[in-house]
Amino acid sequence: MQTVYWGCFYGGIFFAVVTIIFGDLLGDIFSGLDSLSFDHLDFLSPMVIVGGITAFGGAGIMLERLTSLGTLTIAILSLIIAIALSIFVYFIYVKPMKNAETSNSYTMSELVGKIGTVTVPVPEHGFGEVLIKIGAGNTNHIACSCDGEEFATGTRVVVADIKDGVVNVFRYQDN
Repeated sequence: MQTVYWGCFYGGIFFAVVTIIFGDLLGDIFSGLDSLSFDHLDFLSPMVIVGGITAFGGAGIMLERLTSLGTLTIAILSLIIAIALSIFVYFIYVKPMKNAETSNSYTMSELVGKIGTVTVPVPEHGFGEVLIKIGAGNTNHIACSCDGEEFATGTRVVVADIKDGVVNVFRYQDN
C-alpha cells in the first residue's frame, strides 16, 4: 500500500510543478478548444481533486510510518483526511477566487448612487470631473452639480443621475 501512497503523493507534486511551469503555455495551446465544453462543478476542479489525491498519499505515508494501525484503517483515515483537506481547499481557496473574479465593464446607469471624488473642480453652473471606483478599477466622468453647488478638488460626491453622458452629483454627507 505504501507504493500507492507514494504514487499519489509524487503524482500530486508533479502535477503542481508542471502546472506552475507550463500552466500558461498549456492554457494557450488548448485555448482553441473553446467549442468543447469542459464545464464542471466547482468542487471537481483540478486543484481540489489533485490536492485530495496528494493529501491521501501524504496522510497514508505518515500514518503507515507513525502508527501501528492496520492497512484498511490507514486507508480509510487517509481517505477521510483527503476529503477534509479537499473541502478545506474548496471553501478557503477555490470558491473565494471564483467569487473574486471581477470585470471592469459597467453601464452608465450603474453609476447612480456611487460615491466619487472630484478631480477637476465643478463650478456652480459648469462642468468638472469626478473619479468613481467601479469594480476593480477607477473611471473618470464629466460632472456637473445637480443643485448648483460648487465642488473643489478632493470633495466626495454622490452620483444622482446621468443626462447626456454627464454625471449629475451632489455633496456626500458623512453620517
